[in-house]
Order: sequence, then C-alpha cells, then structure tokens
Amino acid sequence: MLRLCLLRPRAILFRAYATSPSPHALLFIEHQGGEVESASLSALTAAGQLGGKVTGLVVGGPGEVEGVVEKARKLKGLSKVLHSTSKLYTPPLPETVSPLLQSLLSQGSPYTHVVSSHSATAKSLIPRVAGKLDIQPVSDVTSVQHDASDNSTTYTRLIYAGNAVATVKAPADMPLKFFTVRATAFTAASPQNEGGEAEVEAIDPITPESSPTTHVSTSLAKSDRPDLGVASRVVSGGRALKNAETFKATLDPLADVLGAAVGASRAAVDAGYADNSLQVGQTGKVVAPELYVALGISGAIQHLAGMKDSKLIVAVNKDADAPIFQVADVGLVGDLFEVVPELVEKLKK
Repeated sequence: MLRLCLLRPRAILFRAYATSPSPHALLFIEHQGGEVESASLSALTAAGQLGGKVTGLVVGGPGEVEGVVEKARKLKGLSKVLHSTSKLYTPPLPETVSPLLQSLLSQGSPYTHVVSSHSATAKSLIPRVAGKLDIQPVSDVTSVQHDASDNSTTYTRLIYAGNAVATVKAPADMPLKFFTVRATAFTAASPQNEGGEAEVEAIDPITPESSPTTHVSTSLAKSDRPDLGVASRVVSGGRALKNAETFKATLDPLADVLGAAVGASRAAVDAGYADNSLQVGQTGKVVAPELYVALGISGAIQHLAGMKDSKLIVAVNKDADAPIFQVADVGLVGDLFEVVPELVEKLKK
C-alpha cells in the first residue's frame, strides 16, 4: 500500500504552554442517553497509546452529566474526569463548548494532546478550538505513536478513499497536539478500571460572548437493531433492491436471523430506499464488523472506503464483474431475491 509522508505546510506560532515530562491527553467524552459513546471509548484507547495520563471531559445539561461521570470514572485508562453542567450544553454545540475547552487549554495547561472521536460534533469542535490556538489538528487517524525522546507524535490516516495511507508527524515544537480518531481502528476501552475509580472534578461552565447558532431540534432514528456504527454484524443493500418496501422486506428477515444491523449504499439512500443514517461509505458511516453482507451493491470506491476493513465480507450480485467481489471473502453470483430467502430459511434451521 502506498505510504505518503506529509510535512506541516507552515510553521505555527509558539505559545508558552506548560510542558509535561510525559504526555497528558485531554479526551472529549461524548454521551447519549446516559451512556458513553462507543466511539469515545475507542478514542480513549488511542489516547492511552500516547503512554501518559488521560483526563476526560464530560459536558451536558442538568440531569445528563451525573450518570455519565459515574460510568466514565470507571473506564480503564482514565486518571481524572472533569465535568461541567449547564443548560448551554443541551445539546453540546461546538459554539458553546469551544470557550470551555479553550479555557482548559490556556497558558499553564498541563495537557500535551487533545483527543476525540471523529464524530459529527468533534469535526466542528476540534478544528474550531485548534484554529483559535493557531494549531493544526490531524483528523480521522488510524494509529498513533508518541516518541518520548523528541516529544513528537506520529499518526497514520487514510486518504484517497482508503487507497493510500498518509503518515503525519507533529513535531516537538508543536506544544499542543489535536487529533480525532477513527473509531473502527481502535478497540473500545474496557468499562472497568482495574486500578480503581478516577478522580472527579467539577468545572464552571463558560458562557460564550456571542453565538450565532441556536439548537432547534434533534431527530434520532430509533431502532431495536444494533447500532450500525458498532454492530458486529451488518447486512447492507444497494440500488438493486428496487424500492423502500422491497429493501425492508428483503433485508429485515436476514438481519433478524443474524442479529445484525441494517446498512445501505449511497445509491440506495439517494433513491429513498433507506434513511441516510444507514448509509455506509466515505460520506456515510465507516464500519468494521465481524461480518458484512453486501446485497445488490456493486462496490463503488466510496462504499468500499466505509466497509473494506470488515473481518468477513460476503457479497451477492448478479454481475460477476462487480467491484465488490474484489474485496469479498465470499462471493455469490446470483439473484439476491432468490438467494436471500433461501439463506434465511437455512439459517433458521
């Protein structure tokens, strides 16, 4: 696989941050429904690979934070949990959270790294704060390695839809390093801290001087199936499913018998067969389950970028030359409307 070494495009302004003899990462912990997001658990694993302390930051509205903090303090690898509670953080918008994060990273801060999952919130929050501090962040990394001898940190990240790997080095003269983590590239941290519970500290919220953004509403797709982003088994459908009714009637029985999440290609989502929250691919969700079943998916490069790290890929397509067969571990050339019902019956037995 092609490997590229990217140099920093410009020198950054040196700031008088306190330096630590070893890395000390500040991890932005996201949560939903009182539970720590699985992607944040993967980010914790990445932060731990720096080889130093990891402090977590939890923000939210009244009644949201307390339960999350109790669970976060038991996470293996966390030495401390900071938390801030305010109606401002319901939900935690980048415009309202960034002043708090910037304050924690001000002069005299003990932190050497700022870490988060590569989530929708972090994509806005991390670059915003990094820009305020005149520091260049590194996004969507798949590995991280800190060199204590020269205080540099090296990352790898996928580019060109996963067809090349870029190696990026943040040198020692960068006093604070920001990076976001691709969740599928790191194992989720254990929910049990074998060394005891982490220290907890409350911090005061900071009201932004002004914010042009107002939260209107949040619409979440509810399902009894496993969450697509963390499911160990995924059944995905493509444009060949014809319409929304056929998509559901064909994929749901197979997903039910496998205990799998349902996914879709961008073509299927654009055609209205499935909700956009189910899209797998470069512009959708990146998944790496134990089993990925692709039904009627041709295998465009954008889709492959979102699922080719799956442990076992099974593909069914009428076109023997479909690109999906180039990455599939098991491929069947056939009519999915005949293959899937037969497969469901045999799995039930």
